[in-house]
Amino acid sequence: MNQNYSNTRATLAIAKASFRSIIRSPSAVVFSLAFPLVFIVVFANIGGGGVKVDVGVVKGTDTISPVYQALKRSSVINLIRDQSPDDMKNNLAKGSLDATIEIRKNSIPDRAVYQPSSVAPYAVNVQYTNSSSKGSILKSVLSNILMQMNAEFAKRTGVPALPQAAELHETTVTGREYKYIDFILPGQLGFSLLSSGVFGTAFVFISLRLTLVIKRFFATPVKRYSIVLGEALARIVFSLLGALFIIMVGHFVFGFTLIHGVVTVLNMLVLSAIGLIIFMGFGFTVSGIAKNESTVPPLSNIITLPQFLLSGTFFSVTAFPEWLQYVSNALPLTHLNNAMRKVAFEGASLGDVSHQLFILLLWGIGVYAVATKTFKWE
Repeated sequence: MNQNYSNTRATLAIAKASFRSIIRSPSAVVFSLAFPLVFIVVFANIGGGGVKVDVGVVKGTDTISPVYQALKRSSVINLIRDQSPDDMKNNLAKGSLDATIEIRKNSIPDRAVYQPSSVAPYAVNVQYTNSSSKGSILKSVLSNILMQMNAEFAKRTGVPALPQAAELHETTVTGREYKYIDFILPGQLGFSLLSSGVFGTAFVFISLRLTLVIKRFFATPVKRYSIVLGEALARIVFSLLGALFIIMVGHFVFGFTLIHGVVTVLNMLVLSAIGLIIFMGFGFTVSGIAKNESTVPPLSNIITLPQFLLSGTFFSVTAFPEWLQYVSNALPLTHLNNAMRKVAFEGASLGDVSHQLFILLLWGIGVYAVATKTFKWE
């Protein structure tokens, strides 16, 4: 008895076969699970080397004061001036900012020589948060700056007993503790998705093409889109299972923050699926450009390596020079990582990360336009 041909069943059969081949592939397991887990274990235990202290500058701060200028020259302090007071308050409580600072010039009596009881030239108000462990770095930097200013002040006036160069007022706000695992895990999840999307897709389709498997498919009723869709479904299912595993290990072993529990996990999986679909576009492009399997790694590394290094995967983007931050903020993995961190730690919904999703959408449109032109079936 002849049964009607079902292209849907053909697609699912291709997806099932492809999924089996993926889980049997050592490279897929290594790039999607082993590498990210190794990096999570290492960085979760060594702390946040290379991450700068993000300090919000309160509106009205005296930016020409020697205190501000000294902070600006510090290599470990990142001064942020483009946030509103409400944003600073919220970000400080959530740990997105490590501290805020306000520097005001005091009114000083018109005297030729300062007396020990004289008013300090500047008032420095610093607000820390217990959500971040990096406030102590700012405290140490400020202490050194004020010590140097006091020494210079004493040398200039010749008076041994002098007031402080600045009055320092410090307070601390209460918020959730921002652990380094909360930074590193979303980056490693992005690392896994990018590797799977680019390397996995490129190797699979160039192999299918060179071994004439795709040509054999053309001898059957199966549609071309079923081949692509079947492979895509298999890779999405595998990567989402890997993402879920990484998130669960991070949460239960290292205390990764999932602010809304299951809802947060589901939102992160949705972001993972969106990111993977976009990264697969790069893989399709590479498979179309590559002449053979030996040319896939260098072409893929041109796409992946800059994003691994510059997209906040291992270190905060703010640790880079300003000109390099512009490059970092143009990369799709940067926006995926930022969206993941906002959802996981800050409790943002998918609507709250619409800016990051819009940038990813633009990348998706662009990369699939290129993939359509370069992809080859034979």
